[in-house]
Amino acid sequence: MARRSRGGGSAAAALKAEAAAMRLVWRRGVVRLVLVSAIAWAMLVLLALAFHLWSCSSSVAFLSALCKKDSKVLSLFDSMGLSSKPLHRCPIPVADDPNAVAIPKRTPNTIVKKLSYITVDKQDKDPSPLFGGRQSWKQREGSFKLNSTMKVHCGFMKNSGADMDSVDVKYIQKCKFVVASGIFDGYDIPHQPSNISRRSQKLFCFLMVVDEVSLDFIEKNTTVKIDSAGGKWVGIWRLITVHRLPFDEPRRNGKIPKILTHRLFPQAWYSIWIDGKMELIVDPLLILERYLWRGKYTFAVAVHKHHRSIYEEGDAIKRRKRYARPLVDLQMKMYYYEGMEPWSPKKKIPSDVPEGAVLIREHTTMTDLFSCLWFNEVNLFTPRDQISFGYVVHRLGDALKFYMFPNCEYNSLFILHRHTREHSSKVEWAKTIDEIVKKGLKESRGGLGLWTPYPADLSSVELPAVERTSPAG
Repeated sequence: MARRSRGGGSAAAALKAEAAAMRLVWRRGVVRLVLVSAIAWAMLVLLALAFHLWSCSSSVAFLSALCKKDSKVLSLFDSMGLSSKPLHRCPIPVADDPNAVAIPKRTPNTIVKKLSYITVDKQDKDPSPLFGGRQSWKQREGSFKLNSTMKVHCGFMKNSGADMDSVDVKYIQKCKFVVASGIFDGYDIPHQPSNISRRSQKLFCFLMVVDEVSLDFIEKNTTVKIDSAGGKWVGIWRLITVHRLPFDEPRRNGKIPKILTHRLFPQAWYSIWIDGKMELIVDPLLILERYLWRGKYTFAVAVHKHHRSIYEEGDAIKRRKRYARPLVDLQMKMYYYEGMEPWSPKKKIPSDVPEGAVLIREHTTMTDLFSCLWFNEVNLFTPRDQISFGYVVHRLGDALKFYMFPNCEYNSLFILHRHTREHSSKVEWAKTIDEIVKKGLKESRGGLGLWTPYPADLSSVELPAVERTSPAG
């Protein structure tokens, strides 16, 4: 009996051990099942979110129709600057046929009849002078006083950089109608325009301005063809390489072809600028007819999606860390002191803030003067050109005949592609002047007006209160 008892005890112990092992296996199985289920659920949620965001940004009508435009998810991502709500597009009332468009006579120069440029500053003894020159406060103020003959700073100071190859200088001599774009620091690759008529292909030069870094990136990531004269092409785009970049900040270098198109391509009668991340989808001849010739304008730009006041735009720049907060504040204090009031419906223009990614111009002396003065503000202060645009319009009053068209039409001009990588510089995160100085974040060749004593006391200037009209701003 004792033997059977001991044998039964061993069996019971074995059964207990087996049961414990089974429970352990079950526990592990349940844990694994929960983990796998959680991962699968998270993947499904992420896939659904990705599809939602993709459908909202898609140009395909069926996919766009699936988008819930008032989605809280879109609002959250938009407020974080990580995504955007679906672009509001509307039909553009363009002419039906580019071949039927009649090109009008050039607009005569009336107010400013002769415009020339300062290329040497007497006070600048540097063998590598500043690209924008050393414009004094007195010169800046004088440049806004219109006369029939004017001479102003407008970049391209002698021996200051932004040099082109001789083969490109020769090519652009023939360019009277220009579609221009630019890529700097390797942020994009050229996107081929679509819906371009044969007439426009022959009439327009499609010029993509790049620096050496971007040229190297483009050559490694897409096909670059070289013609018999040595010119480089990516599809319809003729690559124009600029050497000896004049600024430390890539965003400032990008303003040269964007704002100073008439200086880079001096033979151009008309130009359409589009940012490098955009794919143009409307015939350029139809664009000129719609936005310039039909209303007899010489400059056209879209109304900003969110903002009307430069002070709201400045507030958004600071919140999104697009440039150092104290320097943005300083520029806006100067403008407010100089009489730039916040936008209101009483103003003659629909907004003080443009969507600067598309600029449509006839190169009259007044349009070119506006571009020079706009660039001078970008050169002196922050590179955020949407702040300075409205200020220059304010200073010129009614002299510039320009058209601000609806944002929904602007969105219908292009397909927007993402940058290959996002730009960020340390100065954008700076919160104080001391931090900029101590960490060596101050630019050496641009924005020097922010560090030059202003001829008035700004310490008591209080910026107007900003009413945030959009969480995405």
